Amino acid sequence: MKTYSAKPSDVERKWFVIDAEGLVLGRLASIIAMRLRGKHKTMFTPHIDCGDNIIVINAEKVHLTGRKMFKKEYFWHTGHPGGIKSRTADEALAGKRPEFVIKKAVERMLSRNPMGRQQMKKLFVYGGPEHPHAAQQPEALDIAAMNPKNKRSA
Repeated sequence: MKTYSAKPSDVERKWFVIDAEGLVLGRLASIIAMRLRGKHKTMFTPHIDCGDNIIVINAEKVHLTGRKMFKKEYFWHTGHPGGIKSRTADEALAGKRPEFVIKKAVERMLSRNPMGRQQMKKLFVYGGPEHPHAAQQPEALDIAAMNPKNKRSA
C-alpha cells in the first residue's frame, strides 16, 4: 500500500464560523490551528495547505483561565532605545482590537514559515457578532459542545 499524498488541486476548503463567547482562549486557539492546518482531514499532507477557512466572531468575549487575564502580557518594541511596551490581556480585549488576542494565540501555534503565513490568511477574527462573509455560507462550528472544558461561564 502506498502512502497518500494530497495535491493542491485535491484540497477542498470549507468555511466555518465560530462564536468565541465564553470559550477558553487556549482551547479555542488549538482547535482553530488544527483546522487551519487541515489536520482534522483524512487527506492531511504536511507540505500542502489542506486547511479550511475560519471566521471567529465575538472575540472580545473570550475567557482566560486563572489570573491570565491580568498577568498575561503582550510585548512590542517601538524601535527606539528603551522603547519596550506591554499590554495585559485584559487591556487588549477591552481596547480597539480585541481580535488581536485570538490571532496571536493561533499564530503562535502555527509554523513560522511561508506556509504558516498562508494558513493565517484563512483566519478572520471579528470583535463583534457580525462578519462580512455571509456569501461564503459558513457552517457553524460548536466548540463548546466538543468538550465541557472548552466553555467557561463568568
